[in-house]
Amino acid sequence: MNNPSSLNPLLQPWATPHGLPPFDLIRPEHFEPAFEQAMGEQRKELDDIASLKDAPTFENTVAAFDASGRLLAKLEGVFHNLCSSETSPELQAAQRRLAQPLAAHNNAVYMHAGVFARIHDLHERRQGLALDAESLRLLERLHLDFVRAGARLQGEAQKRYAQVMERLADLHTRFGQNVLADESSYMLELKAEADLAGLPGFLRDAAADAARVRGLQGHVITLSRSLIVPFLTFSERRDLREQAWRAWTSRGEHPGETDNRAIVREILALRSEQAGLHGHRCYADYALEDTMAKRQSAVMDLLSNVWQRALPALEAERAQLQSLKATMGQGGDIEAWDWRYWAEKVRQSTYAIDDAQVKPYFSLGRMVQAAFDCARRLFGVQFRHRPDLVLYHPDVKGYEVTRADGTLVGLFLHDNFARPTKRSGAWMSAYRMQSGLPDGRGLDRTLPIIVNNNNFAKAPEGQPTLLSFDDVRTLFHEFGHGLHGLLSSVRYERLSGTQVLRDFVELPSQLFEHWMSQPQVLQEHARHVQTGEPIPQALIDKLQDARNFGQGYETVRYTASALTDMAVHGLGAADLPEDPVAFEAEVLKRYGLPAGVGLNHRYTHFQHLFSGSSYAAGYYVYLWAEVLDCDAFEAFKEAGDVFDPTTARRLLECIYSAGNRVEPGQTYRDFRGRDARVEPMLRDRGLIPETA
Repeated sequence: MNNPSSLNPLLQPWATPHGLPPFDLIRPEHFEPAFEQAMGEQRKELDDIASLKDAPTFENTVAAFDASGRLLAKLEGVFHNLCSSETSPELQAAQRRLAQPLAAHNNAVYMHAGVFARIHDLHERRQGLALDAESLRLLERLHLDFVRAGARLQGEAQKRYAQVMERLADLHTRFGQNVLADESSYMLELKAEADLAGLPGFLRDAAADAARVRGLQGHVITLSRSLIVPFLTFSERRDLREQAWRAWTSRGEHPGETDNRAIVREILALRSEQAGLHGHRCYADYALEDTMAKRQSAVMDLLSNVWQRALPALEAERAQLQSLKATMGQGGDIEAWDWRYWAEKVRQSTYAIDDAQVKPYFSLGRMVQAAFDCARRLFGVQFRHRPDLVLYHPDVKGYEVTRADGTLVGLFLHDNFARPTKRSGAWMSAYRMQSGLPDGRGLDRTLPIIVNNNNFAKAPEGQPTLLSFDDVRTLFHEFGHGLHGLLSSVRYERLSGTQVLRDFVELPSQLFEHWMSQPQVLQEHARHVQTGEPIPQALIDKLQDARNFGQGYETVRYTASALTDMAVHGLGAADLPEDPVAFEAEVLKRYGLPAGVGLNHRYTHFQHLFSGSSYAAGYYVYLWAEVLDCDAFEAFKEAGDVFDPTTARRLLECIYSAGNRVEPGQTYRDFRGRDARVEPMLRDRGLIPETA
């Protein structure tokens, strides 16, 4: 009789280039039996560690724990990435069924009394163990992982904690699937020429392709950001803009199967209980304990500082919009579905910049090469396209990443286009993390497989996809995360790549954004899609002049979302809202969110907060990291060269390759020679004068 595992490609050696998953062989039904075997293997590994007769040592306990669960990590890399990037009803069903067992397994791992006892013993004696800095960091991080996962809880408290975490895993999965269902089911069909009024050619082409993918004629606007935002920016049809805006902002708030309101309420209650079991008054206190910020007061000081500076900037922008609107003979207030439209009109009239004029210089292919070239000049790595690789979707491109001497660094997958089977947003993830562990294929180390996901609107077949300036920023942002994963150089997987404190993880990504707007980068790579001519210096100057226009609007929208996050997660159990949507509105009213602006994310589709816990009480981290990234880029300005080799080498060693082997405050000081200052960020956003 055949062994079922012999028929499951997930459980066989992957005879693929560089150990890529055999995407063409994997089916949704393969995951559950594979996970069952992998979880069993790791439980046995942990039991073996706990049952050792020898006294605990770093190697037989801490390093052994870091090396455990290799098959499980391999499977999770494939499963979670496919669920996000190329899902299906069958895969979503498997995701729902596996949410609870995987959470239960995680509880079993981090509540394993025998393993924790050995780690705790070593932690108590850590100063006398003569460990090198990275090994000591691993011991301290693993001990904290166990403690924060409930290892110190006893009896019924630990049992209840496990139940809470398993239920949260199920709710996070349901929340994300509901948002995807609302996004993928919505279509604004533009059936007549009048419906297309004001839409530039690139947007018409993208809307036509969106219709084609869905088997429709004509043009379709979906809730993909790369379609909905330009539609709100250019459409002359105010009625259709309102219709699209209301659909975009009400995701997850429709009665029926995809309603996220009750899910948000239950997640908040369970998180409050989780924090209480750890002895904290509220979830924000628990979440911030393991961050650079540490306290709500530190977060609120930053948010309040920026909020108070952004509101006047926003009102100055509103005055410009209202003035132009009146000049064009149109009265009335500017509503949320009007703001981008009139901002674009101001941009065109005041700064002589038209996105339709700019976009032909920013084709996706050239901007990818720009990002690759910046990485080469800064860090000495090169990207070689491998069209022969079998990947999970025809749109995905694979690249070998090498150093100048040909040494392989890892694999990079680029998944750039929106589709109904892919969640919204942009993100970096890993199929395999870098480490010094043997890779099981003959190498004495494990090389990373990193993926960047974007959701750009794909141009029709045979035409180049054109990006907005904001799209290019997104591309560089996610590529910065990708480099953080690819360039990692640590011994232990737990300390690898992006596994750093949450308010530090956005530093490498946001810092890399700075290079996309440098004149020498634009002059070399921003070339007209038809003529090949470089972008004119006059247009670069206009882009630089206009860069702070709209910052009041963007800053208020971002900060409003961060404030609602901190407000709801800062509540004690007795104060949690019965109606989170009403509470959100009350918070925005209390802070004085101006009319007609809106915010980046509302609770019912705020995936940062409710599709997982990584950014819960943590949406502030983008601003926190922006303080770091703007201050860090000043180091290159001070060196007189944005590609200064000495500064770039220090950046690689201290930030991009260091992972979590050094405490983040210290690793920043190692790079900069001091702590970060807030003024460069405020200047960069135009919230204080350049001379301040």
